[in-house]
Amino acid sequence: MSPSVQLQLVGCLLAALYAMWRLVRPLVSKSPLDNLPGPECDSWISGNSVQLKHARDSWTYQKEWSQRYGRVYAFYGLLKERWLCTYDPRALHSIFIKDQDVFSESDVLLTSFGLFVGPGLLATVGDQHRRQRKMLNPVFSAKHLREMTPIFNEVIHKLEVAIASRVKDGPKEIDVLSWMGRTALELIGQGGLGHSFDPLTEDRADEFADSVKAYFPAQSQIPGAIHDSLPKLVQIGPAALRRKVVEVLPQAFVQRMRHISDALYAQSLHIVNEKRSALERGDEALKYQVGEGKDIMSVLLRANMVALVEDRLSDEELVAQVSVLVLAAMDTTSNALSRILYQLAQHPDVQQKLREEVTEARDDGMGSLRDLDYNEVMELPYLDAVCRETLRRYSPVRVVERLVTKDAVLPLSAPVRSIDGSSIESIPVRKGTRILVDIEASNCNKEIWGEDTDEWKPERWLKPLPSTLEEAHIPGVYSHLMTFIGGSRACIGFKFSQLEMKVVLATLLPAFKFEPSKQRICWNAAGVVYPSVGEHLTKPSMPLIVKSLQV
Repeated sequence: MSPSVQLQLVGCLLAALYAMWRLVRPLVSKSPLDNLPGPECDSWISGNSVQLKHARDSWTYQKEWSQRYGRVYAFYGLLKERWLCTYDPRALHSIFIKDQDVFSESDVLLTSFGLFVGPGLLATVGDQHRRQRKMLNPVFSAKHLREMTPIFNEVIHKLEVAIASRVKDGPKEIDVLSWMGRTALELIGQGGLGHSFDPLTEDRADEFADSVKAYFPAQSQIPGAIHDSLPKLVQIGPAALRRKVVEVLPQAFVQRMRHISDALYAQSLHIVNEKRSALERGDEALKYQVGEGKDIMSVLLRANMVALVEDRLSDEELVAQVSVLVLAAMDTTSNALSRILYQLAQHPDVQQKLREEVTEARDDGMGSLRDLDYNEVMELPYLDAVCRETLRRYSPVRVVERLVTKDAVLPLSAPVRSIDGSSIESIPVRKGTRILVDIEASNCNKEIWGEDTDEWKPERWLKPLPSTLEEAHIPGVYSHLMTFIGGSRACIGFKFSQLEMKVVLATLLPAFKFEPSKQRICWNAAGVVYPSVGEHLTKPSMPLIVKSLQV
């Protein structure tokens, strides 16, 4: 019997024993979550996970559950495992700030990123994560972003020229998502990695870009039972043997993720070696590099060379940071930008008001439009309001998971009613309990945002926010929102993302008008929410009618 067959048999046996224990455990051991309200178990095998992971209907289920059961409720995971879901402000503060070491990043997510991307910022915890973040924090500061703003303007003007060439003969339907993705990749390429991926002047295939775009949709296609079992599967046998087994497995989703992972690693390794070589040749060589040595990766490599030995990142960590930066910066920001343009197409009055604001700000007094510097573009009030409102109402990441690492008590901002009618002011959670943080429900909580919370209203940010919002003390790093979460694992690049969105909008809106396409756009639940066309297609795409405003 071959080693690969033996490995698969051992894996099947362990999985069967684990499944039997999980099915029996609820019968012999009650959970503290049993007295919380929540949906009925949909399946003994999958619990409610199929409902939560459905590409289209998961929105409906989560909305219904949060409205019916409130700020905290329990539901069923794989093999009837009890999960806790919450968007209670005080509970969130405990999870992300006060007791963040108790409520760790999900082991499934950590393993997934570690396996497919490497030991970068998204796959590490504890001292290793703190060490990586300490090295990366300075390159995402406002000071460094000010220096990179001219690079942003230069790249986005190329996008403007590319779109203009396609609509010069009249309005045309354009896949805006594709162009936002290409632009986001080039921005993180030049500003983040000192590398040009896409000149934005021609349509061409790029394996690395395609792999980045496909990562989250492909990951969402991995069957839930397999994805949730990754922390245990990666412990079976040595890595080299597991790799051999993966190479011969016939399942399409396995080979797709293997191809994506290999493409990310190969290009990331090339970029790190290229930047290190330039640094070793000195400042003169850097002048001929994209970004002239001011990009995030050059600054990081330079700092890593002079750091104390105990603070330095290994080559494996450095390579992984490239993939992490690209994945985090490209998919989330491009999809958020696409959502903004989609909303502006649906609300032409808002689009026109925003166009007037950015056009006036860019007026050089001589009939031409100038580029805005960092402070100017970041301080435009209506542009800021449109971005904030879209990130509030339509967060690119809807939920995040946490794993309880030791027995704890989760406090609540106000008591909730249990199944037996008693009042609960805090919830005991056992080690190993999985918690789902509902970002969308937190951002749209009527108790603190008001009755109009489900409406997309940029104007809400131009007047004083509700006092209930101030009093709630939402622990998010950005605008009372959980969109970029909070604490030590808050999105390190949220200012980079804001700058990108604002420069794109300030550049494109004076030049083009965006209108809805006749094709129906549907939004899909995945690691990062993305649009596609029609009821049945899930390929990322978002066509809009684009009209040139140039005379």
